[in-house]
Amino acid sequence: MREAGFRITVNVLSDLRPIRIARSFPDALASCHTGLIDGYLVEGHVPASDVIRLVDQRPAAIGLAVPAMPLGSPGMETPQGHNEPYDTLLVLRSGAPRVFARHNQPV
Repeated sequence: MREAGFRITVNVLSDLRPIRIARSFPDALASCHTGLIDGYLVEGHVPASDVIRLVDQRPAAIGLAVPAMPLGSPGMETPQGHNEPYDTLLVLRSGAPRVFARHNQPV
């Protein structure tokens, strides 16, 4: 995220669930990292380009999520370059997810 120009403040917390609960973010989409930007919650290994698009487009949503930790997502790169297809999900205010972006798709 820093390489994409974001200024980052890191707070290490023992439990991120209260942050997600306060924003009505579904537990089923929870992951290992929780971030906040411009009123949106960003959960998991979300690519910076998706966060930039989110902030630019400002959809009516809670935020973005990449559930689990897919190989090849930011921070989950491997020395061998293994990638798994994964989706970044837009989490609507209802809590329902919809695909926001697709990554590492087979050609």
